[in-house]
Amino acid sequence: MKKIQVILLTLVTSILVSCGTTSTVPITGRKHRLSVSDEYVLSLSSQQYAQYMKSAKASTNATNTAMVKRVGQKLATAVETYLKGHGFANEVNNFAWEFNLVQDNQVNAFCMPGGKIVVYEGILPVTRDEASLAIVLGHEIAHAVAKHSAEQMTKASNSSTLVQIGGALASAVGVSQTATELGTAALSQGLSLLNLKYSRDNESEADYMGLIFAAMAGYNPNVAVTFWQRMAAQGSSNVATWMSSHPSDTKRIADIQKHLPEALTYYKPAVQTITTTKKATTSTKKKTATTKKTTKR
Repeated sequence: MKKIQVILLTLVTSILVSCGTTSTVPITGRKHRLSVSDEYVLSLSSQQYAQYMKSAKASTNATNTAMVKRVGQKLATAVETYLKGHGFANEVNNFAWEFNLVQDNQVNAFCMPGGKIVVYEGILPVTRDEASLAIVLGHEIAHAVAKHSAEQMTKASNSSTLVQIGGALASAVGVSQTATELGTAALSQGLSLLNLKYSRDNESEADYMGLIFAAMAGYNPNVAVTFWQRMAAQGSSNVATWMSSHPSDTKRIADIQKHLPEALTYYKPAVQTITTTKKATTSTKKKTATTKKTTKR
């Protein structure tokens, strides 16, 4: 019986390893194996994003809406430029960027695969300025660029396969049906990209990549420290679920401080060129015509 277990586990492991393709994360160079295709993830993302936007209420604040779109587009341009220049040009085709500000008081923002980005109005009092907003959007864009959704879907798929094989294996070795069903139910995972929680490793990677993306887009990465300090001050009761799987505030801020010297190498502040137009002044010398009066004698 033990031999059967070993054979089954070896078979499952070989199947999981052989499925999918190896993908490299830009910036970090980390490699991960994905068993779901870009086409599948993008299709699923598009459907769920469309459903979400039907129920969401767009912000009526024209100034803040324009800011979100402006900052988002600068980041998108910087990211695409980097990808094209570092061997990831094909990845650019996976993005159709959208930036929306919605009426919601949650301190939250998210980016769906494919570059569908939503910012909640509730986070703007914490960001306070464009540079800090860029830190938030850079973090969210990093999730999409690093394909963290596909990575989590792969893990869920692998877990599902293991659960099925585990159930068969449990039955084979004489575990009761009730115990098998309970174990299967406990391990089964539902999947929704909108509610997907990334691992702490994914979140740390997104912090690091987002910091660099913001710097690439011309935003000072130094603001990240004070921004995350403000986020930490919000308290867990006021912070949306996107923070729940993150590292501790202390570790996150320490990691950001560690990465700042590297991020600053990408930072090129936008130079404001003041064009002065010199008015051509034409000096017109008025010639005074001297009229000689001829006096007749």
